[in-house]
Amino acid sequence: MRTIIQRMTLVFTILILIACGAQQPVAAPPTATTAPAQPTTIPTTITQPSPTVAPTAAVLEVPETNLTEGCVTDYDPDIDYFPEKVAILDSVGWSIEYHNNYKVITVLNPWRNADVQFQYILVQCGTPPPTDVGDAQVIEVPVKTVVAMSTTQLPHLAELGLIDTLVGVDSFLYINNEAVRAKIKEGALVEIGSGGQVNVEQALDLQPDLIMTYGVGNPEYDAHPKLLEAGLKVVLNSEYMELSPLGRAEWIKFTAAFFNREAQATEVYDAIAGRYREIAALAQNVANKPTVFANRPFRGTWYMPGGKSYVAQLLADAGATYLWADDTSTGSMQLSFEEVFDRAREAEFWLNPGNWTNLAEAAAEDERYTQFAAYQNGNVYNNNKRLNENGGNDYWETGVTNPHLVLADLIKIFHPELLPDHELYFYQKLAP
Repeated sequence: MRTIIQRMTLVFTILILIACGAQQPVAAPPTATTAPAQPTTIPTTITQPSPTVAPTAAVLEVPETNLTEGCVTDYDPDIDYFPEKVAILDSVGWSIEYHNNYKVITVLNPWRNADVQFQYILVQCGTPPPTDVGDAQVIEVPVKTVVAMSTTQLPHLAELGLIDTLVGVDSFLYINNEAVRAKIKEGALVEIGSGGQVNVEQALDLQPDLIMTYGVGNPEYDAHPKLLEAGLKVVLNSEYMELSPLGRAEWIKFTAAFFNREAQATEVYDAIAGRYREIAALAQNVANKPTVFANRPFRGTWYMPGGKSYVAQLLADAGATYLWADDTSTGSMQLSFEEVFDRAREAEFWLNPGNWTNLAEAAAEDERYTQFAAYQNGNVYNNNKRLNENGGNDYWETGVTNPHLVLADLIKIFHPELLPDHELYFYQKLAP
């Protein structure tokens, strides 16, 4: 009886296999000591093994975008977890190298005459860091919370849709961004101070994934040494050291790398750079390039932008003749009033004279200012049109990330016929 049942079962099984179209012989199951390896992601195709060949590994699904939320749950060292990468086009102050599960960012020139560089290892969370990192900080990405210690960093978060990740700033006073000001009003942000007076305890209470600050090479003004000593994750953003307006703006890609938002940053930057170059082309071949100088004395010294500075680049792109364009410095020259007056007395335009809001303030400060032709002709323009109630200047916030807006203002000042519909955004002409 048992034999009959076994035969009937075998026939029934064969009929089922034929009905289902099975044409490959069934391979023997693995023994208990050779369990198959588990795939780390959902396989897209599985190759059927032949009777004489061992089963092949599953083809793993490769991510098409960076992971901006959550962590990797099934790590595979052969997967590139950063398919969206940035290419640095205009910045010269930092570099980035991509590996399958981590990135290496190097800040090459953190402050003027620096003899040190800073390196950061950005590791995709849920994956292991490299074994030998030296003195580099290891930071898991994407970060979820950040403290921004310069207003210039706030437009990065705004453009990338990351204002919600902001938990602290250095000071509330000088912020112009409306979304950030709303968070201040709601009590959703904390001030941690700046420089050598930074409130380390406040920062520790916040426990942010990242603190983004800057350095000048002086412990009196640098916050990062104390914050690092406390064990916090701190990175230096040195966009202010860049030599060109677009170089400064491209640091949005630097910020984006900590959030895995490279694709978004590239899109934002490409739009900014494209618009900048588009309007710069308008002034490239103008016949008349008016003469211009900038700033005013501070404590007896006139800090004039160097001929290779980003300011000089802006003026050249705006179709102006900067009177110190022949200088080779990238920072500021320290000049006397007499040196400036000798060269700029007949200049057609005067830009960025500190905090003046009208020409009467200039005359009250120093009667000698009235002897400049630009003053006498009413061609003094200041970049302080957008100030908050505490004197926070949006030129040093929004303007750094959006140099195309600054350039449009300058072209409007020097060559109004080229941009007839543009209204000055950061600049204003000083009234008598």
